[in-house]
Amino acid sequence: PPQTSEEELFGTTEESPAFAEFLDVLGQRVQLRDFKGFRGGLDVTHGQTGSESVYCHFRDKEIMFHVSTKLPYTEGDAQQLQRKRHIGNDIVAVVFQDENTPFVPDMIASNFLHAFVVVQLERGRSQGTLYKVSVTARDDVPFFGPPLPDPAVFRKGPEFQEFLLTKLINAEYACYRAEKFARLE
Repeated sequence: PPQTSEEELFGTTEESPAFAEFLDVLGQRVQLRDFKGFRGGLDVTHGQTGSESVYCHFRDKEIMFHVSTKLPYTEGDAQQLQRKRHIGNDIVAVVFQDENTPFVPDMIASNFLHAFVVVQLERGRSQGTLYKVSVTARDDVPFFGPPLPDPAVFRKGPEFQEFLLTKLINAEYACYRAEKFARLE
């Protein structure tokens, strides 16, 4: 079902097959215990941030994704603060949608999240998995490439992965130039 509130976003425990397939585009699933690469603030010793995550080594950069469904779910905590602590402190978020649901960035209360790359599964096509991409950022975030093609629909594969990871890295750099972060330098 579509998630239209922060509680619904962070309260999801199931990974749809489409979401699992999309995670494979982002990177490889890794076991967190004793993980030796960049950990992105995740616990690799005691398992307090879950047992696995998605990691990628791309163009001399290591990326550890904070995947909401892989972070611990706390029964009885409507806000899922364990999950929000990681995702709410990121400055760029990927939002995956199984279906066409309006995404409103204000849905997630965060002082840090400045840019969202929304990836939506495109259904009803016979030529493999397609993803529609849209980007939204706070007003003070400068433009970051690569520009979205028109239409912004990609076939699953290495070119899409390259585009998406490049867009995410550039989004992070652009966010640091936004007023809020520029003042911190």
